[in-house]
Amino acid sequence: MRTVRSFVRREGRMTEAQRRALDLHLEHYEARFDNAACDLDALFGRHALHRIEIGFGMGESLLAMAQANPDVDFLGIEVYRPGVGNFLRALNERGIENVRVLCEDAAEVLAHRIAPASLDAIYLFFPDPWPKKRHHKRRLMSPPFAALVASRLAPGGVMHMATDWENYAQQALTVLSATPGLRNTAENYAPRPEWRTLTRFERRGERLGHGVWDLVFEKVAE
Repeated sequence: MRTVRSFVRREGRMTEAQRRALDLHLEHYEARFDNAACDLDALFGRHALHRIEIGFGMGESLLAMAQANPDVDFLGIEVYRPGVGNFLRALNERGIENVRVLCEDAAEVLAHRIAPASLDAIYLFFPDPWPKKRHHKRRLMSPPFAALVASRLAPGGVMHMATDWENYAQQALTVLSATPGLRNTAENYAPRPEWRTLTRFERRGERLGHGVWDLVFEKVAE
């Protein structure tokens, strides 16, 4: 779908615990696909609502959502392997089974692995803002990506994005508002819902005086 990737694989320093969690638990929690679109019911072994978080970082928000909604199945996509290791350790310690993970390009996953109209929600919390103007083309929330999101949401499903970069929020608001099939649930930006976990990253931003902008768009029936 796009030739410019929205991420760089920044492996960073991996702790021994994170590395061990990857070695021990990735095989159990990893989503495995063939070349066709994934049957999410078959992946989880039941019929349920399906939600995706793109770029779950250290996994705080996804862990909280999965624990609070055991009747919903979640697919987490993240390329930062120390974060994946941290998340796998937490899943195993809590015995959570309604989550599967992928360490792949989210745009490629949505385009080639997820069937149309199969998702109840897509979450994009604090994506890389690519703040320099010459790098804005790398931002994930682009018109082609927004159209792809709309095609993968079932009617009534939501695209929920949050960012602490006002410029990115403005761009995303423009892009999502112009995407056929999506309707803004707020006049402009939505209030932060109580269920959206404040991550360490967001709490640090609050201490530094950063604003946060939530955008919640609903898929409308054609």
